[in-house]
Amino acid sequence: MTHRFLILGTLLFAAASSGCGDAPSTELADADTPRVERVQLLLEGLAADSMLGRRAGTVGELRAVRLLESELARYGVEPAGTDGYRQPVPLVRSAEGRIRPPAVGTDMDSLPPSEVVTAYNVLGIIPGSDPELAAEIVVVGAHHDHVGIGSAVDGDSIYNGADDDASGSVATLEIARHFAAARARGEGPARTVLVAFFTAEEMGLYGTREWIEAPTVDFDGIVADLQIEMIARPDSLAGGFGRGWLTGYERSTMGDILAAQGSPIVPDPRPEQNFFFRSDNAPFARLGIPAHTLSSFNLHTDYHAPSDEAGLADYPHMAALIEAAIEMLDALATGPTPEWKPGGRPDAGND
Repeated sequence: MTHRFLILGTLLFAAASSGCGDAPSTELADADTPRVERVQLLLEGLAADSMLGRRAGTVGELRAVRLLESELARYGVEPAGTDGYRQPVPLVRSAEGRIRPPAVGTDMDSLPPSEVVTAYNVLGIIPGSDPELAAEIVVVGAHHDHVGIGSAVDGDSIYNGADDDASGSVATLEIARHFAAARARGEGPARTVLVAFFTAEEMGLYGTREWIEAPTVDFDGIVADLQIEMIARPDSLAGGFGRGWLTGYERSTMGDILAAQGSPIVPDPRPEQNFFFRSDNAPFARLGIPAHTLSSFNLHTDYHAPSDEAGLADYPHMAALIEAAIEMLDALATGPTPEWKPGGRPDAGND
């Protein structure tokens, strides 16, 4: 058995086991593995058929949650949920068996247990090293859920969601690994970094909204938010291999930070798609926090289809774009904080 399949087996065992936090937290056992190989192993794990499409509130999502929290523990990332790395997010099961977020005003305690299911946000934290800046928080995240099992297409009914958004979750894991390793060397970020894997994005950004209603850190300390969504394939309109785009690039000085770096992350080439308001950055932005989403989605037709499989990912592209994201977050965690440009903040009438 090759080294690659040994690691993949470990990942899938972690996803199937019920424990979390019992893996070594100081040794990055596969730190010497090239990033492109780690990215492939993680994506294949999160988008495996055994994850059943990771629909929020299902056993498939729970398997993904276990994989994520096991990885965070191995990297030495501290838990930042209400129960270890987890923050429960209650959902409702309809009489037809369909899982929908609860209607506004629903008293969850009044529902029979058979109608309540639980999804989970997964949250970890790397404390800042600068006494003056550690109270400021940079959020980096992705949604780990997808749409589950649905109508079969060519005999395949599992909607794996490799690009949407296992790819962003893998990037967030790699960023968590980067900052945890730096902290272990005494070179950690000046600001605190919160890594967040939100659930129920596919149900209207519901997991993010629930976290904002009951944050597990001091919400007033958040100075920036970067979400990562759909980076598994290159986008020719962004320049192709290793390049990505940022929603709302022109709205805040986050775009200026990227330009100063000579970053391969460029403005969103499809503003007519309104992607700025279609990802988990939007609830943060509407509350005044400079918040954007990094992507390289090229409008491929596998979106929300069973064909969004790990085998279609371009792993060297992902690894290169993750490196660009790490450079961006290093700047956010140590340099000047981003600010909205005039008219850029969403609540200023620019939705």
